[in-house]
Amino acid sequence: MYNNHTMTNLLSINQPKTKSDYLSNAKVLVDTLVKLGVDSVFGYPGASVLSIYNELAKQNKIKHYLVRHEQAAVHAAEGYAAINGAPGVVLVTSGPGFTNTITGIANAYSDSTPLVILAGDVAGSSKHSKIFQKVDIISMTKTCCKKNYLLKPNDNIADIITEAFREANSGNKGPVVVALPRNFLESEYIVHPKTIPHLHETEKDFSNDIKKLTQLIRNASKPLVLLGGGSIDAYYEIEKFISKVQIPVVSTLKGIGAYPSENNLYLGMIGLNGTYTANDALKQCDLLISIGASFSDRTTCKNNEFAENIKIVNVNIKHISEDFELEIIGDAKDFLTQFLNSPDSFTPDWKWLIETDALKEDALPDVCSPNGLHSSFVLKTLSDFTKYYEPVVVTDVGQHQMLTAQFFNFNKPRKFITSGGLGTMGFGLPAAIGAYIANSQSLVLNITGDGSFQMNLQELATCREHNIPIKIIIMNNSYLGMVRELQEKIYNQRYQVEMINPDFTKIAEAYDLFAISVKTKEELIPALEKAINHNGTAIVDIVIDSFENI
Repeated sequence: MYNNHTMTNLLSINQPKTKSDYLSNAKVLVDTLVKLGVDSVFGYPGASVLSIYNELAKQNKIKHYLVRHEQAAVHAAEGYAAINGAPGVVLVTSGPGFTNTITGIANAYSDSTPLVILAGDVAGSSKHSKIFQKVDIISMTKTCCKKNYLLKPNDNIADIITEAFREANSGNKGPVVVALPRNFLESEYIVHPKTIPHLHETEKDFSNDIKKLTQLIRNASKPLVLLGGGSIDAYYEIEKFISKVQIPVVSTLKGIGAYPSENNLYLGMIGLNGTYTANDALKQCDLLISIGASFSDRTTCKNNEFAENIKIVNVNIKHISEDFELEIIGDAKDFLTQFLNSPDSFTPDWKWLIETDALKEDALPDVCSPNGLHSSFVLKTLSDFTKYYEPVVVTDVGQHQMLTAQFFNFNKPRKFITSGGLGTMGFGLPAAIGAYIANSQSLVLNITGDGSFQMNLQELATCREHNIPIKIIIMNNSYLGMVRELQEKIYNQRYQVEMINPDFTKIAEAYDLFAISVKTKEELIPALEKAINHNGTAIVDIVIDSFENI
């Protein structure tokens, strides 16, 4: 695995002295990826990057996974990065090869997922007005990536790739795009001296912030901790912090798993589709300690009165708002480490803990299925059935996503992977592929809807080619369920989201994969058992109630 220490100390590759030792920039690129510890690349080849593919074929450290669509390459890299914390790597060609990645890049940017996208480009020296597959990669990605680079003749590719990885995986993490002109890749590598600064990061002193927070906690009668996606890397410190202060915990969708779901102090997810317990506790609290949350409209429900009479302490790597009682800008892990080293002790407010504990009985929605299979019943059953495996659960976007967040207990970080900020349908299947590649020892479930699944179902071919044993659970209601629910509630049932679906089991058969259909409660457990025991990709197509609301 690569890290900042590896990248900072990466040795420059010496300039070849003779023509027989000719090194291309493409060769140096692949050598640099190897030195950085990259073991997997998700991509789709084309003329502008064939020099890179040629070099990949000559080595055995990096495995290339050929996806069937470039958007899927990015989502697979996201799943990979979400599991092991290191940047996922994408390799695509010029023109449509790159433009197909934009949705994935925007998704990674919204969720602060570290990626490095290696994008082939047309020859940089061409001055023609019309060039085959020419697009302005830099302009296209200005608003949806953390940083971008366009390689020029005098650039040292080893240094820039090293810098790109460091940038992707430091601070507020995110995708970094590197545009690679074909003629640059195929030309000879020549060292142009450039010093990559050694980053001597001085440890930030949070002592004043710790004193202020300590006093706020002691003055509060109903404090609450909110965990967002930026808290995942600090899960160990968070558990110790909660143990020290004895404060109830809620989370955003992306913060699920940063604190054990089965701990008595955890109340669930807040927001538009959150649990009653978590949202009610949020309404009652007088101090909200937010760690790594961005306060999106899904959390605040677009409510101008959100936490209006609550003092908010926000710990985040970046500035969020001027309205907080206390804003602590810095790495959550570093701040919590210093807080835990402080000698202060805290007395639990037992009355508040008893009150929040009493709310839990209303935490989950009804799971009965009087008129056929409901998704709530299916997901509760699936959660109970797979609990022993502690699976990695990757969802798509929709009703199933929100119910999975409620019914599954995630007691460890990096077990729940979903598209949060952008809400990208089609994310789940390729992200599950990447998650399995990053952690082949875990059972990986892709919980998806019939609409989301059809966005990227071509990646079943990738599963078949690489024998990736993920288990795909399709919640098949023949509607875009979340949109239908909004049209029912707000637009007088004027639906445009009915779906005539194919037979998903026959599609699986065409890819030579195992699939089984479920239409009754009695069929559910036997089907899940067969799918999980199957040595390969398995699809469980579950026909559920078309008009269930969440």
